Amino acid sequence: MENEERASVRRSFRERRNTLSALEQREAAAQLVQQYQQHPIYNNARSVGLYITHDGELGTNALINHLWQHNKAVYLAVLHPFAKGHLLFLRYDKNTPMKANRFGILEPTLDCSAVCPLRELDILFTPLVAFDEQGNRLGMGGGFYDRTLAQLRKEKSYRPAIIGLAHDIQKTANLTVEAWDIPLSYVQTPSRLYDFSAS
Repeated sequence: MENEERASVRRSFRERRNTLSALEQREAAAQLVQQYQQHPIYNNARSVGLYITHDGELGTNALINHLWQHNKAVYLAVLHPFAKGHLLFLRYDKNTPMKANRFGILEPTLDCSAVCPLRELDILFTPLVAFDEQGNRLGMGGGFYDRTLAQLRKEKSYRPAIIGLAHDIQKTANLTVEAWDIPLSYVQTPSRLYDFSAS
């Protein structure tokens, strides 16, 4: 059961990012693409895991279009139909049939032939509500990414690079951490790439 402090921090940061105007969101999404083009960590990425933006998150549509234009393979997070609380990643293009999941978030219709094993992605961008100066991530509370990424930790896999996406206003000094939380190696905001890989 989550403590009240974390629930309160989550509410506060969700409210904070939802105060951003439509113009600010569009500018942030465009700046994200600029950031993607300038950091060497992204240069050789061919398969990229992403998500459809929801609830004030940093917009991913412009980045997805940029990846398509440069012939990169894009995979979207999908709620796992059998492993409760886990995610699958399905190939996504302009013709992919979509449906709303139980949270009202669009995801590709399940097609087993389109699934990409997590360790075969070069980069996985994760949503988050807040992050701190140590690379700790506060998600929406469902634990989907933590459970999914825990498997990589068991396998000691170094792929994909796990990168949180956030608005600059989602950074805080310290977050309360639980045993199941998976820290991030990087966080990308519209203004900079935070590197926690050496910590």
